This record gives sequence, structure tokens and C-alpha cells, in this order.
Amino acid sequence: MSALHWLNTEAFTVLGQHILWSDMIGNTIGLIALALGWRRSVLTWPAQFLSGVILVGAYSSAHLSGGVGKQLLVIGIALWGWRAWTRGRQQAQDGSIAVRFAGWRERGLLLAGAVVGTVAVAGLFLAVPSLSWSPWADAYIFVGTLVAMVAQARGLVEFWFAWLLVDLVGVPLAFHSGLAFSGLVYVVYFALVLWGLRDWWLRSRTSVKPALEGAAA
Repeated sequence: MSALHWLNTEAFTVLGQHILWSDMIGNTIGLIALALGWRRSVLTWPAQFLSGVILVGAYSSAHLSGGVGKQLLVIGIALWGWRAWTRGRQQAQDGSIAVRFAGWRERGLLLAGAVVGTVAVAGLFLAVPSLSWSPWADAYIFVGTLVAMVAQARGLVEFWFAWLLVDLVGVPLAFHSGLAFSGLVYVVYFALVLWGLRDWWLRSRTSVKPALEGAAA
């Protein structure tokens, strides 16, 4: 039995929901990646990369082409984010990752990208029905994940807000698609996102305060 075949076999059943090894392992690593992101550890990116690789198999087995595409996107952005955070640590005096709120122009670009991207991807899914049985929800999660990871790579606090919005759709869609473990992990994601949002919010305020004090002096 190949590793790929084993990953897509059933691990166990809970309340009638069949849990795949790929779904369980991939999302557990994704959960660890989110916790590492909360701690501003560069290791969040290789963890996200590995999670994406494993979850490609899970979504393939569930015939969710949109999910596969999302995970391929996660893999690519994880490599970019890994490079960006590594360079950011090298440039920082204390070797840490600086976090901040986005400017209004950045927020506008992120919002516009999310709206245009969702419409474009949903249009593709509608034109090719075999890619997704839930075009708008898949497109929303697909583009929302992209926006969240781009914001995370740039150290923007808005990254957490983007994940909250993704979770609101991701939880019910995962359960409805038969990926019960993904749904459960999304619920845990929600709690971690709230804690991470608070931590990054406070850190962004402490980083601004010294700058203001220096300007006043």
C-alpha cells in the first residue's frame, strides 16, 4: 500500500462521520501552523506547506477540486511567506517578526482583491461544474485563504479577521462535504484566531507606542 493510498483510507468513524487519515493529519498540522503563526514563528510556513501537501489528498478523495486548488495555492504562498518572514527576522534588530495594522490603501486592495477574486473563481467553477459542487462557497474560501495568507506574510493584523470570515463558511461546508475532522478543526481554528487576533493587536499597539514617544522627543 502506497503512502498516498494509506492517507486516503479511513482512520475511524465518529457519529457516522468517516475520518480520513489525510484529513486528520493534514488539519492537525494546519492547526499547529496557526498556533505557530500566533507565536510569530517562521516555522508556521513549513508547517502550512506540509499541511497543504497532505490535504491535497484529502480533498481529492472527496472530489472537491476547489479544495485541491486552495491547497495548491497554500503550498505556493507558504513558500513565499517562509521567505518573507525569514528576511524580516534577519532585518529586525531583535530577530522577531513585526506586526501592524494595514493602512487604508492596503485594506482597500485586500478587500478589492477578495471581491474580484471570489467573483472570478466562482465564475470559473460555474462554467466548469466538475470543479466544484458549491461554486460560491468554494470560491469564497479559496480566495479568503489567499487573502489571509498574503496578509499574514506581510505581518498584518487583518490576517486574523480574514481567517474569521473564512471559518464562518468553512465549518459548515467541511461537515457537509463529509470532511468531519476538517469541520472540527475549523471550530478550534476559530478559538485560536480570536486569541491570535488579541495577541497581534496588543503587539501592534506596543510597537507603535515607542515610535510615537521617539517622535515626541
